[in-house]
Amino acid sequence: MDCRNRILVVDDDLGHRTMLRTLMTGWGYEVTVADDGTTGVDAVKSAPFDMVLMDMKMITMSGMEALEEIHGFNPSLPVIIMTAYSSVETAVTALKRGAVDYLTKPLDFEKLKLTLARMVETLCLKQENLTLRQSLGKQFNRENIIGNSPAMLALLETVEMVAPSEANILIYGESGTGKELIAGALHQNSTRRVHPFVRINCAAITETLLESELFGHERGAFTGADRRRKGSFLAADRGSILLDEIGEMNQAMQAKLLRVLQEREVTPVGSETPVPVDVRVMASTNRDLARMVEQGHFRQDLFFRLNVVGIEIPPLRARSQDVPVLALHFLRLFAEKNNRDIRGFTPEAMDAMIHYPWPGNVRELMNSVERGVVLARSDYLNLNDLPFIRQGQVMNTGWSGENPSAGVDRPLAEIEQEAVLKTLASADNNKSEAARRLGITRKTLLKKLRLYGEA
Repeated sequence: MDCRNRILVVDDDLGHRTMLRTLMTGWGYEVTVADDGTTGVDAVKSAPFDMVLMDMKMITMSGMEALEEIHGFNPSLPVIIMTAYSSVETAVTALKRGAVDYLTKPLDFEKLKLTLARMVETLCLKQENLTLRQSLGKQFNRENIIGNSPAMLALLETVEMVAPSEANILIYGESGTGKELIAGALHQNSTRRVHPFVRINCAAITETLLESELFGHERGAFTGADRRRKGSFLAADRGSILLDEIGEMNQAMQAKLLRVLQEREVTPVGSETPVPVDVRVMASTNRDLARMVEQGHFRQDLFFRLNVVGIEIPPLRARSQDVPVLALHFLRLFAEKNNRDIRGFTPEAMDAMIHYPWPGNVRELMNSVERGVVLARSDYLNLNDLPFIRQGQVMNTGWSGENPSAGVDRPLAEIEQEAVLKTLASADNNKSEAARRLGITRKTLLKKLRLYGEA
């Protein structure tokens, strides 16, 4: 948008739209006209406009229907509705569905002129803000973080503020919110960005191997240690390290990690000689570490060492404004990857995505769009292409919708096994997330899976 004041007038009354084009052209606007809602929607999809002035009552496609179609394609395009006095109630409904303003017919030309001028001023201010953000973006690397909702802008402001510091960071957030992306942005905007950024998933490594993975080992330190290994902390020397799923670390390893943070040195397994290391530590978790401290499952002193600055990533349901831009980003990404010519989403599909709670957050949205792109039968994804959203309440529980009485007269162990396996499947086989949903520890879940022959 470059504030050239490009306006699309949609009205099926030839005399009225001709009059508006003549009048508004005289005011300095670049005016295009469409003779009904269908051609208006087509015009929006084929050319850029700064705003749309549209009649509510049209024969082929009503202004309400056209409004939904237009915002399904471009949610940020301002639409001003024109309506008769008797249809003001309908205009109010249109405002609730995304129109920015309405004018009553017959039009008050002075009011029309003031309304358009006010809209242009707003659009130009948005353009200035966008230009400013792009200018800041040259200094602040967002690391592929997408979203302009107030929650995300506040998060990015915090990241930009603390990134240059040397403080340890604890990143909170539900599974799939993008904790690793935030950690990457912190590193890329720090003074350590020219040095390594090492990521370790503490839940994906067995307890016996985690110490070696983090601190390294000497040759012969244990069976299979046929050569010396320096470990992740030394690999990240002068850079940053991310300890993902820190809440899964046992207390023995917590004590050893605390010593590394205090002494700024590591002792490889099988060695008695500590090695100095200069690393900025970031940790992430989807668990409530403060509560774990209260329950005695996480060391308080380590918690304070890690939580010098705490950053909480909001779940996607708390920033639904970001859903359209994220969905379109993933659509373009996967359409190109899969050689599919898909242009967007139907209004119904976009509305469903905006209102779906996304228990799996951005990761679930990405997977849903990828699946939709692969299976789509037209050039716009619809609800049939997004069954996880269409069946949101069922999918949200992890259950397939069977009769709830189906468990009657069945052995308790059988019912428990079914619940565990279905919850694990609904969590995309993420054992830590499945354990959280079941209200048990990851260790208990692993024992049950071994019992079921699923480990």
